[in-house]
Amino acid sequence: MARRRKGRAIDGVILLDKPSDWSSNGVLQKVRWLFQAQKAGHTGALDPLATGLLPICLGEATKFTRFLLEADKAYRAVARLGERTDTLDAEGVVTETRPVPELDSATVEALLAERFTGDIEQIPPMYSALKRDGKKLYELAREGKHVELEPRPVTIFSLALVSLDGDELVLDVHCSKGTYIRTLVDDIGEALGCGAHVTALRRTKHGQFSLESAVPLNALISEQEANGPEFLDGHLYSLDDLLVDLPVVTLSEGQTRRFSHGNPVSDGLDLEPGQYRVKDVDSGCFLGVGEVVADSLLQPLRLVASGT
Repeated sequence: MARRRKGRAIDGVILLDKPSDWSSNGVLQKVRWLFQAQKAGHTGALDPLATGLLPICLGEATKFTRFLLEADKAYRAVARLGERTDTLDAEGVVTETRPVPELDSATVEALLAERFTGDIEQIPPMYSALKRDGKKLYELAREGKHVELEPRPVTIFSLALVSLDGDELVLDVHCSKGTYIRTLVDDIGEALGCGAHVTALRRTKHGQFSLESAVPLNALISEQEANGPEFLDGHLYSLDDLLVDLPVVTLSEGQTRRFSHGNPVSDGLDLEPGQYRVKDVDSGCFLGVGEVVADSLLQPLRLVASGT
């Protein structure tokens, strides 16, 4: 007999304003408990030092986290010039100090535009969750081991200088998935000839979602204590909201039945290749995500257990 999963069968996305000194997994488990949800998953970790937007998926939404994992992101980064650390941020040990040269905004802005905007390559930091031979890099780093890593391509869509005040540099970054802001700051520090590390980092956008819509963790805790977990449901975004960038295709009753059982659908469809949000035409229920590769054949990619 199958074991019944504990918690509420609740589906949706909560936009959390993550506090500092919390790991992403720690926040995830706290939010899951606050909602009393059966399942939860986040859509791209933030370092404990970092704050800001962390979308957390509950229930059936966990099947679609990959679509936000692939999304662009934006950050406000604060850097200290003249110091490098082993973790490339303020949580690490200072490994090198150098004098900060006389810098002006025009010089820094020119450097950012010429060398760090557009398609660039980064070497991931050793203190990261990437794996080598089944072990996370930060575990190897803590053991004093160093691994030679290959550069990886990323895209910096925009990189703006917010302020330059002595040894403090503040940047706004809009970047592709897989970008390490710590590495970006370290590389900028090297290009300026003095080194640098991140002292504060705040994620301001994640895909179509923005920080202005996020709820602080303390606010969720207070609301749950005062009103119970069901009260928090008003903060949830639907699976439709999660996938709003995908075009919609609606299916008839027969097509819905076939698609929901994991079978491709083609009759009566005239679709360009790509991915689609799939809904039932009568109820408007969200069925999942399908993909057309050729000949208008809509293949199921991810299905919800029932219309959501």
